[in-house]
Amino acid sequence: MTFALILAVTAALSVALADAIRKVPWLFYVLAVVAVAVLFAGVYDVIDGGWWKPLILLVRRCMVALALFTVVMFIGVLPKDSRLGLRMRSVRAELSIVAWILCMGHMCMYLVPYGQRALSGSLEGHVMASFAVALVLFALLLVLGVTSFNFVKKHMRARTWKRVQLLAYPFFLLTYVHLMFMLAPSALAGGASSMVGIAVYSVVFVAYLALRLWRHAADRKAEAAS
Repeated sequence: MTFALILAVTAALSVALADAIRKVPWLFYVLAVVAVAVLFAGVYDVIDGGWWKPLILLVRRCMVALALFTVVMFIGVLPKDSRLGLRMRSVRAELSIVAWILCMGHMCMYLVPYGQRALSGSLEGHVMASFAVALVLFALLLVLGVTSFNFVKKHMRARTWKRVQLLAYPFFLLTYVHLMFMLAPSALAGGASSMVGIAVYSVVFVAYLALRLWRHAADRKAEAAS
C-alpha cells in the first residue's frame, strides 16, 4: 500500500506542478540530485542525525522514481486532445529525467555490493535472477535517460529517437519482473507485506497494459477512419 500512496501523491503533484516543471525543469533536476546526494551522505555517515531517513523509502527503495516512471507511461495512454493529455505530455520528458536521476541513485546504491556478491556466488537464486534483470534495466535506463534530454534529442534523427524511446516498454515490463523476483519468495512464505506489494504492483502494471492495448486499438481505428 505504500507504493499506492506514493503513486497517488506523485501523480497529483505532477499534474499540479506541470507548469512549473515546464518553465524551470532544471530546478527539479537539481532537487533530485540533492536528494540522491543527501541519501548517500546519510548512508555513509557523512551527515549526522536521522532527518534524511525518509529518503531510504523514497529514493533508496526507488519508490518515487518508479511512481514517476508509472506516471510517464500512463501519460502515453491519455487521449491526445484531452486537457490532461495536452498538459502532461508537455512535461513527459522532464518527469522522465527526474525519475532517471532518482533511479540512477537507487541503482548505484545497490549495483556495486550486489555485483560483488554475485561474483562471489553468495546470492540466492531469486536474488541473482533479480540482479541479472537489474543489469538489463541499468543499460536501458542509461539509453532512455540520456536521450530524454532535449540537447541530445536535437542531434538525433526523429525516426531514430522514436525507435529508441520504444525501449521504455521493455524497461517498464522488466521493472515488474524485477519486483516480482524480489517479492515472490517472501510472499510465498506468507509475508503479508510482500503479498500486498505484489497485488498493488500487479494492479498498476495490468491496468497500464490494458490501457496501452486500448489506446493502440483506438489510434489504429482513428488512422483507418482518416
